[in-house]
Amino acid sequence: MKSSCFFSILVIVIAISVSFIIPETNYVKTQYLNPTVSPLLSHILRILGFNRTILNPSKSTSTSPNLLSNHCLLWMAPFFSGGGYCSEAWSYILALNQYSKTSNFRLSIAPHGDSDNFQFWEGLPVEMQRLASELYQTQCRPEESIAICHSEPGAWSPPLFQTTPCPPPNSRFTIGRTMFETDRVNPEHVKRCNSMDMVWVPTEFHVSSFVNSGVDPSKVVKIVQAIDTEFFDPIKYTPLDLSALGNLVLGSSSERLNSRNPFVFLSVFKWEYRKGWDVLLQSYLKEFDSSDGVNLYLLTNPYHSDKNFGNKILEFIHDSKLEKPINGWAPVYVIDSHIAQVEFPRLYKAANAFILASRGEGWGRPIVEAMAMSLPVIATNWSGPTEYLTKVNSYPLSIDRMSEVTNGPFKGHLWAEPSVDNLQFLMRHVMSNPEEAKSKGEKARQDMINKFSPEIVANIVFDQIQGILEKLA
Repeated sequence: MKSSCFFSILVIVIAISVSFIIPETNYVKTQYLNPTVSPLLSHILRILGFNRTILNPSKSTSTSPNLLSNHCLLWMAPFFSGGGYCSEAWSYILALNQYSKTSNFRLSIAPHGDSDNFQFWEGLPVEMQRLASELYQTQCRPEESIAICHSEPGAWSPPLFQTTPCPPPNSRFTIGRTMFETDRVNPEHVKRCNSMDMVWVPTEFHVSSFVNSGVDPSKVVKIVQAIDTEFFDPIKYTPLDLSALGNLVLGSSSERLNSRNPFVFLSVFKWEYRKGWDVLLQSYLKEFDSSDGVNLYLLTNPYHSDKNFGNKILEFIHDSKLEKPINGWAPVYVIDSHIAQVEFPRLYKAANAFILASRGEGWGRPIVEAMAMSLPVIATNWSGPTEYLTKVNSYPLSIDRMSEVTNGPFKGHLWAEPSVDNLQFLMRHVMSNPEEAKSKGEKARQDMINKFSPEIVANIVFDQIQGILEKLA
């Protein structure tokens, strides 16, 4: 007991002492350096600011020529939240790291924006964890930094909620990377965009909506997202067993009703009205019954709500007054458990078609992931996805009208109402025309490779940064 108490007191004294001499930025940058050690030791190491060389002494490090550069690209984003901005930020970092080895600037990352999700961190490939460790340790002085604030504008300095300030004071050049899912940008966010030196948006849809909302046209630049077409490559994977992951919330198991393999529709989204889960359910349940040999799998997670998705679906059916088919409901499964990022290709591999009947998307990352996996995709033909959806590579879902956002911070904005009837038709069409659907899926993957692969997007970003450096010279 005495030894244990003495050790505990010693640890606390050391931690408090070191906290007075180690800058806060070093603490932030070492939050996720080595999750493999015990929680207590990991916490101590983070406070002491040990770097990866100390944590992994067997691994030697070499000095990159880029470390000698006087320029630094500081990318601040919610790298461990698991959300849309997180996955998008990683797509850029991986692309730049792989294809910009000869650049004349250092690359560094720092946390900013949404809160962290430790499950997401644990599910990252080891190579990405190591890269995060390396880039966190790359130091950027503000006066030499091009700072990218990759988040919604409410997180930019001064932030409207608690987060790491971005851009850091005295940054040499500032870029806001953001997007919106509605038809406009609110006045406060327009003001914040105009405070940046440049604003990067992912699509022509956003260029138009930002400029029309009052953002300075000279600052708005389209930078498309990257999709890792080597990671999302269908030939590399076997399917996940969805039946072991999904909870049946409606209908009967297809295995008991049909000897043939069911046709699997997959949708991936967070549970919010914008994602159009109500449109999807209404279309699916009106079009199919238990005799059709179909399954609908919803991979979802809460968004300002609880996880009782089964009850939410049953309540929706009751309130919508949908009539139960004579043969019984077509099966609906919900997957609400965490799926590691490394398993997502296998998730898509297990489906026959992907659907997202969203009312508005900034980009629609699950859509392009599914397209990279050669899945036939049905997605709403409005907002961000119009950048890559065509009638040749997908099944664009038409909209019936524009509707007003009735609550939340974007009340009064407009977004799309996807057509229930058209979605019914497209789902039946995809199921009934497998060769056509396969052809569209193959074309989709080719478009992802040719237009949005990491090498393509890294060159776009690299050219933008070089242009900025030339102006600053």
